[in-house]
Amino acid sequence: MGPLIRLPMQRRAGAKAPAAPRAVIVSASVGAGHDAVAAELAARLEEAGVAVDRHDFLDLLPGPAGGILVGSYHRMLDRAPWSWKLLYGSLDNHRMMSMQASLFTALAGRAMRRAVADDDVRIVVSTYPLASQVLGRLRRRGTVDKTVHTYLTDFSVHRLWASPDVDAHLAVNPIPAEQARGIGCKDVSVIAPLVDRRFTPVTDRLRYAARARWGLPQDARLALLVGGSWGAGEIERTVNDVEAADPGLTCLVVCGRNEPLRERLLAAGVRHAFGWVDDMPSLMHAADVLVQNAGGMTVQEAVASGLPVVTYRSIPGHGLTNAAALDEAGVARWVRHQGDLAEALAEAQAGAAAGAAAGSGPDDPSVLPLPAREAARVLLEAAGIPYPAAAPAAGAASGAVAHLATAAARPGAGAASAVPAAAAAAAPVAMGGVR
Repeated sequence: MGPLIRLPMQRRAGAKAPAAPRAVIVSASVGAGHDAVAAELAARLEEAGVAVDRHDFLDLLPGPAGGILVGSYHRMLDRAPWSWKLLYGSLDNHRMMSMQASLFTALAGRAMRRAVADDDVRIVVSTYPLASQVLGRLRRRGTVDKTVHTYLTDFSVHRLWASPDVDAHLAVNPIPAEQARGIGCKDVSVIAPLVDRRFTPVTDRLRYAARARWGLPQDARLALLVGGSWGAGEIERTVNDVEAADPGLTCLVVCGRNEPLRERLLAAGVRHAFGWVDDMPSLMHAADVLVQNAGGMTVQEAVASGLPVVTYRSIPGHGLTNAAALDEAGVARWVRHQGDLAEALAEAQAGAAAGAAAGSGPDDPSVLPLPAREAARVLLEAAGIPYPAAAPAAGAASGAVAHLATAAARPGAGAASAVPAAAAAAAPVAMGGVR
């Protein structure tokens, strides 16, 4: 009997363990926002036991096509913003989008099929609209048989994002979710925005450490000005307007990879002009208000940090539509005229200070909606993969980011929203790099 018992045990011991489920995330190095979401989603999925492959859509295009695409977009924003506004508007119709989808499917379709072909791939997510267009076409043709999700990184949803053949969509707030449904996106879920957990609610301790880290005066009032990773938009005019609207504010300007802009600002006497910043969490902790022009990931990071946001001198195209959506949702006031800037800056700072002093935000926490669901949980459940009980909760260190996903156009909500002091007090010092 001995051999008969041992043999099956030996076979079980020699059997291969089942491979971990695999996810494929397709992003694009166009600016930094699409990649930032992809990186954070990859981290959350890996925490849940999923292996992740990441692909840059630009690399899936043949030859120099990816570089030409991103270079053309960059030049339009930098040299002729009006041309991007015209192109952005012209693409907001079904015929133009169908032509774009056909073109990019012809260019990237074969490489995309290879990227998602492995049998153990259970989840496919796009964080870039053209990648969603290609994946949708391949789904319709039956050459990609995996369920495809689109993560809508913008707060407003242009028809660029709308592929009717993508199976499901993730939105960071009811406003973009409603817009997505209106242009034909299927199965739209509102989820907690994917923000690096190092963007924690500011505390006195964090602010002191952050200002010491950057060599900033502890008693100053600081406005953080950003124009994305390219330093796009009318940043120099914005500096002048902010200083004129509130002479007591000191401007901190993040120029990203736009070194000529940084050099011009320094030459003009702006003391705190930074290039590419690897520690945005602490820079946000140091500031009193954020002034931005694009409405991308930076706004979601600011919400997670308890930093009030003002939108001013928006870049054309998606910058304007994001500004309108953020204003409608009560997340960031959109200042359309220079004469309104002083009031908006004062309101943002006063609201944040009042919320911190009162120990709560502008809303009664007992009536706030439940936090939005974690994106990784939604994806795993859609793929039939159990979500680990020990996985971290949705959002960043507090409910601020989850609250962003559920708060929409409530009376009294706005750029000055503050996070509860109890959550802020629990936040650790975060000094690591962000990207």
